[in-house]
Amino acid sequence: MKNKKIIKPTLRQWACLMFLQGCSCLATAQAPEPAPLPNSMALSERDFLDDMPIVLSVSRLPQRLDETPGAVTLIDRDMIRLSGARDVADLLRLVPGFQSSTSFETSAPLASYHGGFDSYSNRIQVLVDGRSVYSPYFIGSVGPGLQTVALADIERIEILRGSNSAAYGARAMLGVINIVTRSTLDTLGLQVGLAGGENSIRDARARIGWGTAEASFRLSLDRRADAGMVGSNGGNLVNRVNFSTELRPTARDEIQLRLGNLAIDAGKGFATDVDNYSRDTFFGSSYAQLDWRRSLAEDQDLALSLSHSQESYQDVFPYSLIPLGINDSIDVSGSGTASNDSVSLQHTFRHGESLRVVWGGELRREQVTSKALYNTDAAFVTDFTRLFGNAEWRLARDLLLNVGAMAEKSSVSGTNLAPRLMLNWHLAEGQTLRAGISKAFRPPSTFEQFANVRYFWNGTLLAVTTLASGQVYPEQLLVREAGYLGAFPKLGVDLDVRLFHEQFTGFLRQKNDVSPKDYVNNENFPIQGLEYQFKWRPWRGTQLIFNQAYVDIVSLNLDPTVLAARTASALAAPELASTLTLFQKLPGGLDLSLMRQDSGKVTLQGAGRLQQAAFTRTDLRLGYPLHFGSHRGDFALVLQNLGSPYPDFRPEFQFQRRAFVTLSVEN
Repeated sequence: MKNKKIIKPTLRQWACLMFLQGCSCLATAQAPEPAPLPNSMALSERDFLDDMPIVLSVSRLPQRLDETPGAVTLIDRDMIRLSGARDVADLLRLVPGFQSSTSFETSAPLASYHGGFDSYSNRIQVLVDGRSVYSPYFIGSVGPGLQTVALADIERIEILRGSNSAAYGARAMLGVINIVTRSTLDTLGLQVGLAGGENSIRDARARIGWGTAEASFRLSLDRRADAGMVGSNGGNLVNRVNFSTELRPTARDEIQLRLGNLAIDAGKGFATDVDNYSRDTFFGSSYAQLDWRRSLAEDQDLALSLSHSQESYQDVFPYSLIPLGINDSIDVSGSGTASNDSVSLQHTFRHGESLRVVWGGELRREQVTSKALYNTDAAFVTDFTRLFGNAEWRLARDLLLNVGAMAEKSSVSGTNLAPRLMLNWHLAEGQTLRAGISKAFRPPSTFEQFANVRYFWNGTLLAVTTLASGQVYPEQLLVREAGYLGAFPKLGVDLDVRLFHEQFTGFLRQKNDVSPKDYVNNENFPIQGLEYQFKWRPWRGTQLIFNQAYVDIVSLNLDPTVLAARTASALAAPELASTLTLFQKLPGGLDLSLMRQDSGKVTLQGAGRLQQAAFTRTDLRLGYPLHFGSHRGDFALVLQNLGSPYPDFRPEFQFQRRAFVTLSVEN
């Protein structure tokens, strides 16, 4: 395929900021008085329409936002539509502490929290309707998983900003993104959508829903296509098919079945890079998920979940032998397959008026096969056994203790324990303080333990590019955090503040200064800082959201061959980043959205340690609602990056202005 042209804050600043946060509390609005959840474990529509949202994914218990053991950002269906974003990764740049990329160079656009430490993002967990969607083939990357479903099928996204291994195990080391799709009962009828414009954007989707309250169904098909970024070997195409059904055979039982397929065709590489030549690649995945929930009593239920996912990757490029004095070339492959199977059972119950508990277990099997990456046709299998428990204990009317832990045994890496303790204090109406400590871990992936990448020509070994010694052990993360959640509806203001200290031990990275490359646990370092989210509704039809994150990564490299102690992980996240979002209702039903993102200097994820850049991006969306007969819809103009092009993933990749229109119609 041819290439297509298509501040680190001082101590005084910290103190001033904290003082301003305290002052702003005087201008924020009140939330309803904290109260215990009803005895029933089920959620009603009223819960989600309440002033204080209910969150499902933090502790595995349904909890009010001000009673979760951590800081949570919610992105609802309206915000998704008004943002003009084309995928989940692009949406996450609006969340404090998150970084995202639109590049397909590592199979799909990525997102990371508190540091993009390498070309793959494998230290956060992504769930789609409770199913983990990280990629075993790509070192645990969440990139493909973020592309699982179309934005139009998403009801909301819950983002826990912080560690959650206590509830979800190793992959939740630095946070959890829970994508909740819409109920099939809410998507009855037909919907179609189109988008087209600059950069060869050609998106399309169609959805049909049918059924009754006892049995409802949804089938969605969609495509996301564009020419990629200038400087990249672009030409990216995402095709998805998703099917969902909800069955209610009895008043006590609910069954959900989900099936889907994802196909990503992307251009990669460079015409001038002998080790990464320009070519087309293909990533395909499919999944099946079955969930059964039974209400055992008014305050007790049981949930069983079964899932299977399958991945296949095709990547072959020509490798020139001219530098070796041979006038020939060989085809180098990175192709292979992977699978992920899981069965989990959890029991939720209430004991008295002050204690709610969820506990259960999970069996998971990962399997990776690739002659290209491991120099063998044998499959690498890793079995996980997990036991978890989380309890919400109301110590007093205004004092709530969340305590939980997960014990995880890996057939390859041994046993790890991830505990968490968080105390929430409702010090006044709409005012909540929380403080806690947790521990997380991440065992090495199959590639980090067993990689064996070799190039052969006519049976002769030419090179060994990556050879994992296997002398690696699980990363550890100790998190201390404090937070404040304030809400004052009379003034239309909400404030969410998180102060954190995250201590990495045995950080695992690729060692590039040796040949062949290897993986080592060669760093201990803290990530510390503060982030906040400020929402203001000054009058009807207007919402202003301002986020800011101060992140300081103090790298203490243990490798004596590396002289610059702060080059390895420092600036894996920008020291200061902010986003400002305005949603404004205009006369005639017009919707105006304006989003500005400012990022300090950061190491680009696909580049070397010293390749850093700062950037600013401003997006504008103007939408007009459509109504004709029983049909309704939306027509919008979206302008992404109104300013100068900025580097994304690599210095050579430039994200330029993109203008496109969208049309959506449903009955």
